[in-house]
Amino acid sequence: MVVPTRGRNKESPPLKPGQQQHQSPGASPTSGRGRPPHSPGWQVPGGARAMRKGGGGRRAARSDPQRPCREGPAAEGERDVLGAAPLRLLRVCRDRLRVFVDDRKAFVVKADSKIWLTFLLAAVAGVLHWCHITTLFENDRHFSHLSTLEREMAFRTEMGLYYSYFKIIIEAPSFWNGVWAIMNDRITEYPLVINTLQRFNLYPEVVLASWYRIYTALMDFLGVPTKTCWTVNRGKGLSPVESCEGLGDPASFYVAVIFLLNGLMMSLFFIYGTYLSGSRLGGLVTVMCFFFNHGECTRVMWTPPLRESFSYPFLVLQMLLLTYILRIPNINTGSLIALCVSNIFFMLPWQFAQFVLLTQIASLFAVCIMGYIDSCKLQKILSAHMVSLVVCFILMFGNSMLLTSYYAASLVVIWGILELSPKVLKSSRREVCLWVIEGCAWLFGTVTLKYLTSLAFGIADDAHIGNILKSKFIGYKDFDTLMYTCAAEFDFMEKETPVRYTKTLLLPVVLVVFGVIIKRAIKYLMWALSQAGQYEREERFNHGELVYHALQLLAYSVLAILIMRLKLFLTPHLCVMASLVCSKQLFGWLYSKIQPKTLVFAILALMAIEGSANLQTQWNIMGEFSNLPQEELLEWIKVNTRQDAVFAGAMPTMASVKLSTLRPIVNHPHYEDAGLRARTKVVYSMYSRKPAKEVKRELIKLGVNYYILEESLCVSRKKPGCSMPEIWDVEDPANSGKIPLCTLMSKDSRPYFITVFENSNYRVLKIPKE
Repeated sequence: MVVPTRGRNKESPPLKPGQQQHQSPGASPTSGRGRPPHSPGWQVPGGARAMRKGGGGRRAARSDPQRPCREGPAAEGERDVLGAAPLRLLRVCRDRLRVFVDDRKAFVVKADSKIWLTFLLAAVAGVLHWCHITTLFENDRHFSHLSTLEREMAFRTEMGLYYSYFKIIIEAPSFWNGVWAIMNDRITEYPLVINTLQRFNLYPEVVLASWYRIYTALMDFLGVPTKTCWTVNRGKGLSPVESCEGLGDPASFYVAVIFLLNGLMMSLFFIYGTYLSGSRLGGLVTVMCFFFNHGECTRVMWTPPLRESFSYPFLVLQMLLLTYILRIPNINTGSLIALCVSNIFFMLPWQFAQFVLLTQIASLFAVCIMGYIDSCKLQKILSAHMVSLVVCFILMFGNSMLLTSYYAASLVVIWGILELSPKVLKSSRREVCLWVIEGCAWLFGTVTLKYLTSLAFGIADDAHIGNILKSKFIGYKDFDTLMYTCAAEFDFMEKETPVRYTKTLLLPVVLVVFGVIIKRAIKYLMWALSQAGQYEREERFNHGELVYHALQLLAYSVLAILIMRLKLFLTPHLCVMASLVCSKQLFGWLYSKIQPKTLVFAILALMAIEGSANLQTQWNIMGEFSNLPQEELLEWIKVNTRQDAVFAGAMPTMASVKLSTLRPIVNHPHYEDAGLRARTKVVYSMYSRKPAKEVKRELIKLGVNYYILEESLCVSRKKPGCSMPEIWDVEDPANSGKIPLCTLMSKDSRPYFITVFENSNYRVLKIPKE
């Protein structure tokens, strides 16, 4: 049987006479006969089934037969009838039922009768986003028709590194054996033994691996098939490969959970926009702006395993909870616990989360010192942040970067200012000079405390962050800094980005909203600095959450301008801010003259002109992953090298070598460790102008047996000053002007190295021992 595909044909394996089609454990018994051509739309029916299941779950959630009865007459009656006749017991049960029904009626009367419509629309938004990113990913990679090796190669750079730990856990004899293996890892930074859970934020892989093992074990026990395997004819004289579809395939399961999580994220965005603006139209505006600017909002559809794919949805939840806390007059314990838990889920998967939370508490501190929220509320929010930081520190096995971060230092400094300010700066008026003093105290105190804690713990792992910022302002250069800033995602924001925001009307709408908030904020500040009545001042405390969102927008804008990759935070926040165009708090004077729906749908119609073109551009992307040179390299390594052979080379390639061959490597793409950066500099000296003898000596010290040389790294130049030899000229000016070593090795690797494999992209150099 043959299924037509783009450039590939899937066939069932040939059968012997009288033999049935072979199926792997958990393989689907469903025949391919009559199956329509595989396309992204083929996955939609599965999504529809998921929607029906979700609907049933929501209906079931409405009943609550296990709810304990509250204290009252019925409860007293129950205590009186212990040991009484059954008739009296029935009477008490009747009274309890009446109390329950009365409570439920009161709840229905008080609650918004259309709240279920909000959740239904949120669910629809989530399903649409799940379908969208799943379709884009399949269109781009043709992932469902790739072999296991091709799927692993598709996870390039650090994506492959993270996925390798998921693979280790699911292939281990037991789940706990797999966890022990990644906590005592000697393959990633040979010969060092490292706890990768402490270093690499791998809790998502641990959780997904546990779910995968439970899922496959349960399906095997029930006899339910989980995947179907096919033979794929690749054409062009290439050998056929086996390709498996279904959640029983590890890579398919892995990306499916990520896409499901990011579908739920869109549901949260709808609820977030609805709550912030006070209208479901605001939720609609947020979701539509996200779709119209999808390429600027996320990259989960191109790079699923990156840390942000797991972490960012929990930031959306955290900011929604924070908005609720800022809006209510009195904070309850449950809200703080929810905020703390969302903080933990945001920080655990991603090492960069602490910098985002730093901007958040800085914005909250500014809102507090201007008088929009009281210090008591801010201290409760800070306490939730502190608890979550300590929990993450423990779960990360004492990752010192958390305690020595600017985020941790800022939490302590702000707490100290809130405690000492009323005693030291005794003044009943919130004058501008006091705001400046407190702001400067926060800035100076945070930098000083961060420096002292790093000095005390001897931590230099995040020193490159300061160097990157220095390079943005004063042109500072060194090897590690150039390795970051030469990559496009760490460069300044593209000039075209604001233009794209403007074409979809996202930027103009947000600027109007931002201007109205600033106008109201200035008005309040004028009243606060005057002898305005207490009543007037308290009235404007209710707008603290709007001022916070405006300040957070400024913080995200600065981050995105400095580092283009951080558009991830700016663009979605712009979409959330756009929801405020539906806010009667801000535009009540306008909506008294115009119907809100009329204005909102007019804006969305104008946005859709460019937005629909952006979506069509995404839908038109059609590709098929193929990397034959790397496939040849990995197959050669599996066949021709020992299992304990140690490899070195470019960081992206090392991740693939570790994932697909399980050979030890000495460097990898996770560049946030000072020791790893030093190792990488030694490995990349092959692209410097140093003598071959010196480079060989340093590689032998690391225990390297094979070096994978890539000529493209020797000659490629993303922008002036960013080829590897030019980067080394900054680090090693003494050898500047000589022929790069990589050029010499490409011509003749003798006498210091021996070429044992070569193709169009890669050359494997064996390092003979001296």
